[in-house]
Amino acid sequence: MTSEKYVYLYNEGGKGSVDLLGGKGAGLAEMSNIGLSVPPGFTITTDACRDYLKNGEFPKGMLEQAFEALKTLEVKTGKAFGGKENPLLVSVRSGAPISMPGMMDTVLNVGLNSETVSAIANLTGNRRFALDSYRRLLQMFGNIVTGIPREEFEKELERIKSRLGLNSDTDLNETNLSELIEKYKAVYEKNGASFPEDPRKQLSMAIEAVFNSWNSERAKVYRQINHIPDEMGTAVSIVSMVFGNMGNDSATGVAFTRDVNTGEKRMFAEYLGNAQGEDVVAGIRTPKHIDVLRTDLPEAYSELVRSAGILENHYKDMVDIEFTIEKGKFYLLQVRKGKRSAQAAIKIAVDLANEGIISRKEAVMMITPETFRATLYPLVKPEGNETIIAEGLAASPGAATGKLFFSSQRAIELSKSEKAIILIRPETTADDVRGMTVSVGFLTQKGGMTSHAAVVARAMGKPAVVGAEEIRVDPSAGSVIMRGRTLHEGDLVTVDGTTGKVYLGKVPTVEASLQGEGEILLSWADSFRKLGIRANANTPAEAILARKNGAEGIGLARTERMFLGDDRIAIMRSMIMSESSDARRSFLNRLLPMQVSDFTEFFNTMEGFPVIIRLLDPPLHEFLPDKEETLRKIFALQKDPGDGKELRDAEKLMSVIRSLEEFNPMLGFRGCRLGILYPEIYEMQVRAIISAAKAVKRTGKSILPEIMIPLVGHENELRLLRERLEKVIDDEMGDDRVEYKFGTMIEIPRACVTADAIAKYSDFFSFGTNDLTQMTFGYSRDDAEGKFLAKYVELGVLEGDPFETVDENGVGQLMKMAVEKGKKTNSGLEIGICGEQGGDPQTISFCHSIGLDYVSSSPFRIPVAKLSAARAAIADEVS
Repeated sequence: MTSEKYVYLYNEGGKGSVDLLGGKGAGLAEMSNIGLSVPPGFTITTDACRDYLKNGEFPKGMLEQAFEALKTLEVKTGKAFGGKENPLLVSVRSGAPISMPGMMDTVLNVGLNSETVSAIANLTGNRRFALDSYRRLLQMFGNIVTGIPREEFEKELERIKSRLGLNSDTDLNETNLSELIEKYKAVYEKNGASFPEDPRKQLSMAIEAVFNSWNSERAKVYRQINHIPDEMGTAVSIVSMVFGNMGNDSATGVAFTRDVNTGEKRMFAEYLGNAQGEDVVAGIRTPKHIDVLRTDLPEAYSELVRSAGILENHYKDMVDIEFTIEKGKFYLLQVRKGKRSAQAAIKIAVDLANEGIISRKEAVMMITPETFRATLYPLVKPEGNETIIAEGLAASPGAATGKLFFSSQRAIELSKSEKAIILIRPETTADDVRGMTVSVGFLTQKGGMTSHAAVVARAMGKPAVVGAEEIRVDPSAGSVIMRGRTLHEGDLVTVDGTTGKVYLGKVPTVEASLQGEGEILLSWADSFRKLGIRANANTPAEAILARKNGAEGIGLARTERMFLGDDRIAIMRSMIMSESSDARRSFLNRLLPMQVSDFTEFFNTMEGFPVIIRLLDPPLHEFLPDKEETLRKIFALQKDPGDGKELRDAEKLMSVIRSLEEFNPMLGFRGCRLGILYPEIYEMQVRAIISAAKAVKRTGKSILPEIMIPLVGHENELRLLRERLEKVIDDEMGDDRVEYKFGTMIEIPRACVTADAIAKYSDFFSFGTNDLTQMTFGYSRDDAEGKFLAKYVELGVLEGDPFETVDENGVGQLMKMAVEKGKKTNSGLEIGICGEQGGDPQTISFCHSIGLDYVSSSPFRIPVAKLSAARAAIADEVS
């Protein structure tokens, strides 16, 4: 019986086998298959990783298949793994199906030992190179495979450099490196470990370490942040070593086919001479700009440019390339879709479409809602009196102000109390990802535009300045020297990732506006989407912002917010305190012109678009003073009552507060129940709506008012209110007719179940998913979010927060039922959503799937909602 196939040579894979071979393995196979210069190698599958992680040992036959594939490499290279004359060395590289830059491990130079290092030295005639490669393997293997802290090796390296007055690793000579190797071996002994001399043992242990790195803490955190499934696993690519550290005619680097910050069509690349690949990514040395390579190694530079062009056209996207130059010969080690800033992503997508490489629909699908949202991050707006305390490389755009913290651990510890943290490090490593997650921006002393900090910042959409070499960071002391100033933990700075500047303290910022390629992409999205996009707006100012952002109407105007102004709250309270309907009407008549003014502004702003106005929803006690505050006032007045009038008024107020108190206000006397028992409130509001509509219509403008009744659970509630209020509407209109719609918010489960009956009396439904979620789950939102909801998500009880994204299996099924039943009774029924989830991309996709007519979100989320709606429509076409 043959075992399952776990190992694939390059000619057996390609870019279509990403799930099986991971991004790195599939990319190497694809580059090899299209004729580009790639070192020979093979890939162990993600199936093998999953099997290993499940059972704690390699799957049967995997290691044998790997050693068989190794023979193919020996034939192709003319070298022997473990050979004493011409030894083959390999790298053991991680590569998940979804890019996780720097989160998992790679081991280079596997196959070196005390014997093969001499063979390499004799073969190349370069003993320094052989020793440098060996000390690198000792360090990487010790840290990644045996778990010895990286700092222990770094300390030995720094001690020797410091003693000899050397600045760079490349300054170490053969004698220095031999001494360092012995120091490294002593580190192994001190930690109770030993370095295996057998190359086959090195290889099997390195493969196991890479598999295990899938479950490293940093990798798990990264997957959680980026919603990558834990069960995916990583592939492992075994690749013949090519060396960038063989001298001045050798180098290693990283290239992006377009500018990762701006998206401009120019190569964005860096390299290090006489180095190995991890040196660039780790940010330990600041690399050179790629233009220098054109002068230093022109033939290799030309091959890089040629390969980059081929790969971008082949993958139809900006790609990230890792390369090594060995003795002047160019090799590709990796290709993947490149991480980029949000601004660059949009420009690249639009440019690729305009260049005819992709379609406009493909361009829209290239931009995720999260990416689009990041383009609206704030930017620094200097006023001339700011203090610049450092400058570095502008690695990830945007601006962030926060307190300095010098370690990821401190950032994590204080993240609950400190909401704005700037993580400052000499350079970041993959172990810093958790600290980076809780930070708003990053600053590093070392590293380039392709360093770990830069790549992760762009992936997270957070501002970063890297390679600020003028500063001196001392993590152990918790301090940094910046242009003569010493700053400590907790000091406030502003990081400007757009310009590379760092400012002392907080500086003014301005919200970014949609322009250029962003506007073009959104115009394409508008042509593809089926859903209308409206805004939730409580004030005319919010309505203006909504129109500026492209809203096609108001999906929810909450009228209760309009009664909270200083000139209105006293009248509102007097109305509530009144004991008769006539007395209440007299106070409501004083509020009437104010409501007319509010609605007139809404209608003028939204000319030609619908405006849904929700009549008063919250319980009346919310407009009254706080109970405890009123009690304290009564106690004070009892001690000094004066003429007694103020005391009697306070006691009357307390009596009303107590009469309106409820055990569960969310399920109590509010919404349509209030409108039925206090008809004069809704009557005043609909008079104001119609009066405002008539006034705006007389100016020649088109208006579309929609009157929404909240909290309907029974069709008779809506029937009764519509009968009453349409009489008021007819009376207010007279002969000057105005078109309007009359509908309800669907926010009670019973309303979904009986939607067919409710639809008889409704022109539109609008899902109020905040309350619908509370009532379906039986959760009080305010209590759940503060007590158990986050833990439910963490423990996997819930997939996510149902108040952020609609629960499709529960709340969503009620919505789907309401749509089907409502449309069956009233085919012209307009249906939308106005809960907070209405701006959530996943919810928008669900709303498209069940046939809603529009979604309504906050004004700030309108652009993202439009893009999300387009992506849902395009995805629907494809499926």
